[in-house]
Amino acid sequence: MIPILKRLITFVLLLLAVQVAEAQQKLKTPAEFLGYQLGEQFSFHAQMVDYLNYLAAQAPNRLKVEEYGKTYEGRPLLLAYVANDENLQRLEQIRENNLRQAGLLPGPVQGGQPSIVWLSYNVHGNEAVSSEAVLQVLYDLVNPGNAQAKQWLQNTVLLIDPCVNPDGRERYVQWYKQTQNRWGNPSPHAWEHFEPWPGGRPNHYYFDLNRDWAWQTQVESKQRLALYNSWLPQVHADFHEMGVESPYYFSPAAKPFHESITPFQREFQNTIGDYNREYFDKNNWLYYTRENFDLLYPSYGDTWPTYNGAIGMTYEQGGSGRAGLAYKKQDGDTLTLTDRIAHHHAASLATIQAGSERADQLKQEFRKYYENNLKNPAGAYKAFVFKTEGGSAGNLRALTEYLDRQQISYGYAGRSTRARGFNYATGKEENVNVGQQDIVISMYQPKSTLIKVLFEPASKLEDTLTYDITSWALPYAFGLQAYALRTRLEPAAGKVAPTEAKAITIEKPYAYLARWNSLDDVKFLAELMQAKIKVRMAEKEFETDNQTYGSGTLIITRTGNQGGGTDLDATVRALAQKHQVNLSATTTGFVSSGSDFGSTNVRYLKAPRVALLAGEGVSAYSFGEAWHFFEQQIGYPVTVLGTAYFQQVPLHEFDVLILPGGNYSQVLTAQALEAVKDWVRRGGKLIALEGAAAWLADKKDFSLKKKETETEEAAPEAKDKEETPDPYKNLRVYGNRERESLAEEVQGSIFRVDLDKTHPLAFGYGDTYYALVRSADTFEFLKDGWNVGVLKKGNYATGFVGTKAKAKLQDALIMGTQPMGRGQVVYMADNPLFRGFWQNGKLLFSNAVFLVGQ
Repeated sequence: MIPILKRLITFVLLLLAVQVAEAQQKLKTPAEFLGYQLGEQFSFHAQMVDYLNYLAAQAPNRLKVEEYGKTYEGRPLLLAYVANDENLQRLEQIRENNLRQAGLLPGPVQGGQPSIVWLSYNVHGNEAVSSEAVLQVLYDLVNPGNAQAKQWLQNTVLLIDPCVNPDGRERYVQWYKQTQNRWGNPSPHAWEHFEPWPGGRPNHYYFDLNRDWAWQTQVESKQRLALYNSWLPQVHADFHEMGVESPYYFSPAAKPFHESITPFQREFQNTIGDYNREYFDKNNWLYYTRENFDLLYPSYGDTWPTYNGAIGMTYEQGGSGRAGLAYKKQDGDTLTLTDRIAHHHAASLATIQAGSERADQLKQEFRKYYENNLKNPAGAYKAFVFKTEGGSAGNLRALTEYLDRQQISYGYAGRSTRARGFNYATGKEENVNVGQQDIVISMYQPKSTLIKVLFEPASKLEDTLTYDITSWALPYAFGLQAYALRTRLEPAAGKVAPTEAKAITIEKPYAYLARWNSLDDVKFLAELMQAKIKVRMAEKEFETDNQTYGSGTLIITRTGNQGGGTDLDATVRALAQKHQVNLSATTTGFVSSGSDFGSTNVRYLKAPRVALLAGEGVSAYSFGEAWHFFEQQIGYPVTVLGTAYFQQVPLHEFDVLILPGGNYSQVLTAQALEAVKDWVRRGGKLIALEGAAAWLADKKDFSLKKKETETEEAAPEAKDKEETPDPYKNLRVYGNRERESLAEEVQGSIFRVDLDKTHPLAFGYGDTYYALVRSADTFEFLKDGWNVGVLKKGNYATGFVGTKAKAKLQDALIMGTQPMGRGQVVYMADNPLFRGFWQNGKLLFSNAVFLVGQ
């Protein structure tokens, strides 16, 4: 009996051990982990992070989670790697093999190579459904009982970013949970369907992260794309939402396709669409393709990956921040969060399936793509040259830092030579003298397609109906003298070495001098001011010690800076080194030409107390661009004032008030506007950007006037019956209405602006500045002010401009200033801080803040 009892006890213990092990191995579904079904409520970002970490702990042979950075508000940015056991153990080898296939690492591919698929969710915070859907996607992929997922993972490695924009998402979810009815109210009039300003779409600084892929101005983009560039997947899908009345959108994309998109990339758009159609047709879900979402502007989550060799796609679900948990549409159907999750879930699986089942084709074409880039780059231009002599050293540094982030190779020319190429400044083909110190970017390298797209003088449009701006050529954006060469030119070995500043040998100089021509100089000034060091500015060009210094040069004299306990010499030199400013020193205040340092033409720069308006009526993007500029780019304090209480603000506590773009009809009432004008007359400086300038136009005491639209000439009278005009000729066709409206549009086009370089608003520039113009609403020349930047006839450079718009964009004011009492009003019809990537515009804005009116 005893042996039988022992065996029975042993059996029972073994059975219990097996049951415990099975219980431990059983993965919790999202509903089991969260305590509610997906779609019943929105999940907080922290809950999503917890579930990802749980899945990684429970399925370590299938899933790895990496924190690749943090947002401005400190939330983690995560990437989930999903693969079979074998591939998960050799992720680094797979990554390096892929870069070898692209020619970015030397050596042969080692071992078998899967396709690589990257899925990005929730780049717009209030398009929150995709981050709910990805929880179910990840569960399906790591569930040991999912035979289909196991099969897919034999051929592919998945890189999944569950939430690109945690700060925006959390802003939306927090607000929605505070305003929603208990079960979600489908009435379109319910409070929960009306997001307040600024909405959850943008990130902390109110940037649209889906317009930042190429520019990488935001911390989320910089960290994510450094990781993306270390992988370079074959497929990238970006999950979005759009208007609540719309059905689902998936590839193929709409025209225009950029000419650099290969035939295979176009073809595979259709292939991915076929996989999606199978899922959607099976469920009788509505969808559409080939409309609205084109592949041109290079800074989207579909185009930038495409120009880096991937099949890039946008997926759009109807809903966005308006839809909430449930929304009754105009057709009577109720769109639920559960519906939206199901659609994104299906599109995710379809994309994964396509990436797996077409893995061999994707890998083959990926290798071919980069081989062609290296050996036979597309386009008329084979090299790009940037002149270093006489250019802004700060802007050149900004360019090379940008090239490094993009994995674009460059170097010195190494020798002097002559070539034929396009001069960006003149817009003409010319002979080019290439100096040995000039920066050369050859097209014969792995990233040549990306180079072509970013640097080409003009993008060819197969269709003028496009979703965004149509010009962005980086030589204009960085304000550098550049040429596009038709012949191959390779740089000398090695990258461009940083220019070493000459050492200052004078121990206690009379004054320090710093030229004013880049954002680095602005950072230097901003930190000097915060260190309580007094700075002066030369209003006119001068010469001293056989060196010429332009208008705007900063002069830091010993006089006036002896007190305050600051070690003037150590502080100034340290800050100059920190910001890479080429600092000079002199032993005298006397100049050989120009004005001596004690002249009235040398102005003391008071550190301005800056206020920036935000809230209802203000463009969140325009506000965010200025907010980010002060806090993240130049490190200068700014006080944000809310429009809701603006009328109670004591304006005398500020020297500068910035009005971002927007509509101020409900913000600056008649009484509030009078208070602002009175503040300006007492010495304040008002800076009005874009829509704010347009709103001030034609108002009492403001000199800015909207430009009259020229009327079309009447048709000449017919001389006889044979010349009678056809009465049907000009009848409008309804189907052409959208295209006809483009005649009055300018879609982010580049224009040359003629500058009055003697005015402080233009200090640091030459006679011209290239602006990215996005509106045909123009202004007359100021009669009682200074017309600092104007558009003349023939100033168009590149980009799409409608025929009627082009006529309006000549003999027009772009930027100017108006004295008002002891103060100044600065009008900037063009926003030089747009999306944070127009490097050459940042000095203009800085001039408005720090130099004008001093």
